[in-house]
Amino acid sequence: MSRFWQHFISNGAGELPVPPPQPTPPTPTEGEALDAFSRVVVHVAETLSPAVVNLRSERGRNGGSGSGVLFTPDGFLLTNHHVVQGQRRVRVRLADGREVSGDVVGADPWTDLAVVQAGSSGLPFAGFGDSATLRVGQLVVAIGSPFGFESTVTAGVVSALSRTLRSITGHLVDNVIQTDAALNPGNSGGPLVDSRANVIGINTAVIRSAQGICFAIPINMAKHILPQLLKHGRVVRGYLGIHARNVPIPQAMVRLHNLPQTTGVEVLAVESDSPADQAGILEEDVLLTLGEQPTTTVDDLHKLLTQLPIDVPASVSILRGERRLERMVLPTEYPVPIP
Repeated sequence: MSRFWQHFISNGAGELPVPPPQPTPPTPTEGEALDAFSRVVVHVAETLSPAVVNLRSERGRNGGSGSGVLFTPDGFLLTNHHVVQGQRRVRVRLADGREVSGDVVGADPWTDLAVVQAGSSGLPFAGFGDSATLRVGQLVVAIGSPFGFESTVTAGVVSALSRTLRSITGHLVDNVIQTDAALNPGNSGGPLVDSRANVIGINTAVIRSAQGICFAIPINMAKHILPQLLKHGRVVRGYLGIHARNVPIPQAMVRLHNLPQTTGVEVLAVESDSPADQAGILEEDVLLTLGEQPTTTVDDLHKLLTQLPIDVPASVSILRGERRLERMVLPTEYPVPIP
């Protein structure tokens, strides 16, 4: 067992391996303003492309293909669940042209994320950023292998945050990043990167009938589930039966209830007869805490649902209009998805 595998299982994903420092591109002068965008994109492409791989099914032409991004030097990489769905082994083509076998270590249909270990070591790898700090309009770069064209780079901006997307596997994924960085079939599983060359998302889907509407799974969501994927091959998580998004809490409510937070998780939908439904949680309620821990974002909620014990009552604090209410909810285990 590699030391990186042991690190993730023992310590979680809080302290990922740090890639070698990269030189910061010079700040352009006013006269170079038109070149500033190009400078950033070139820097990101040169830094990250070596860590991006192409994944192909071992079934040959009858199988699918996609992309992935290495996050440790001994071959562990992130990709989409739907890229490796139903497979135990895949072919991994590295940026230097080598092709090696890869083992599917773990996969999670609910977030459309998966981990593969390529059969090689001493590989270039990417660093993870913080998707919670993203802002609408921020520059992002997507790298992948659309239609088999490896190391393809596209650039755009963050178009929106906190979207809910029905993934290719049929599951609803909350808190998705929307971008206009062009994606095509084969980009799935590749990284969405910020201007500092840090991975802030895993590209997952496009709306084919539209132009410039593409989506990525936030990297913070991946950080939360990586230890379980590496240890169990799947994610054991609590289930509330809600769909949600991040929202700001009005300052008047913060002052009225003396809240220690300025954001919460708004309930967009409650599934019938779910734990949330049985607890009396309604649409438009804003979750403040779960198990006495703050839920300032959907990422916080997902993290808590992988940490709190299953079938043990947990307190939940909500805002309903101007009232703060306390409820007890009984998280159950997520239903096992159909492969």
